[in-house]
Amino acid sequence: QVQLVESGGGLVQAGGSLRLSCVAAGSIFSINVMGWYRQAPGKQRELVAAITSRGTTTYADSVKGRFTISRDSAKNTVYLQMNSLKPEDTAVYNCNTRGTIGTIYGPQFDSWGQGTQVTVSS
Repeated sequence: QVQLVESGGGLVQAGGSLRLSCVAAGSIFSINVMGWYRQAPGKQRELVAAITSRGTTTYADSVKGRFTISRDSAKNTVYLQMNSLKPEDTAVYNCNTRGTIGTIYGPQFDSWGQGTQVTVSS
């Protein structure tokens, strides 16, 4: 099994910055993609940003130019640097990771972290 541990959420004023981290642990052979999703009260969960094993990144339009996703493959860790935060960024942020367990022929996994709260005050 693969466990994800997130950290870095909190309360910040509008215009401030936060950095989220997510570490994947377990019998991981390879990771294909790591990403961050968020869900605000009363809204559907949405993709914030994702990064593939080759470094290709994807961002939601609402965060382009403000958020940066990066990864340390050696540490199975993904980061989300969030700058110029807005009240509408307030949500629970969840890390998601997909890849292969054990060996090259191992099963695929799709794991989620427990979530970290980000609150941006106006």
